[in-house]
Amino acid sequence: MVELVLYGHPDSGHACKVALALRLSGLAHRCIWVDIWADPASRPAEFLAASPFAEVPCLMIDGVAHVQSGAILLDLASRFGLLGGETPEGLRRGRELLMWEANRIGMCLPQLKEARRVQGKGFPPGAVEWLTLRYQADCARFAILLAEGPFFHGAQPGIGDCAIWGYTQWLDAAGVAPTPVMAGWLARMRALPQMATPAAMFPQS
Repeated sequence: MVELVLYGHPDSGHACKVALALRLSGLAHRCIWVDIWADPASRPAEFLAASPFAEVPCLMIDGVAHVQSGAILLDLASRFGLLGGETPEGLRRGRELLMWEANRIGMCLPQLKEARRVQGKGFPPGAVEWLTLRYQADCARFAILLAEGPFFHGAQPGIGDCAIWGYTQWLDAAGVAPTPVMAGWLARMRALPQMATPAAMFPQS
C-alpha cells in the first residue's frame, strides 16, 4: 500500500487543494499540521528536510517529497488514475484548469485575502483595486469554463475543482462576492460528502 503523508495548514489554500483531492480520491493518507505563521526554523525537522522552501503543501509519497500544489494534483491524478486522470482527455482538462487557476483566480484571491488581513499594509496604492478588477474578469472566465457542468470536470469533481476551490472558499475573507454561477458551484462543492473545513483537514495535534 502506498503511504501518503501531507504537511499543511488550514490557512493555506494550496494545502487545502491537495487535502481535498486526497479526501475525494478515497486514498488512505495522513495530514500533519505545520505552523506556517511561525519561524520556518521552528517547523518539524522532517518537514524542513523534505520541503525546499519550507512551504506547504508537501506530500510524501512512500517517503519521496512532492511540492507545489498544482504539480501534486497532477501527480495524484496521473499516478492513481482518478479525479480526471482516468482518461487522457480528463488529464488534459485538469492541466488546463490548473494553469488557469494558478495564473488568474488563484493569484488574485490569495492577495486580496492577505490585503484584508494586514489592512492593506505593504500593498502599493492601487494594488487592491487592480486585483479586484482581475477577480471580476476571472468571474466571467469561471462561467465559461464551468459551462453547463455541475463541476469543472463534468458530472464529478476533479483536480481542477480542487485547485479552484482552494481560495474561492474564502471569498468573504477576500472582500469579494461570488457570481450566481460561482455560488452554485460553491454550494455543490460544500455539499460533497467528503468535504471538510480546513481546520478538520489539518487538525492541530
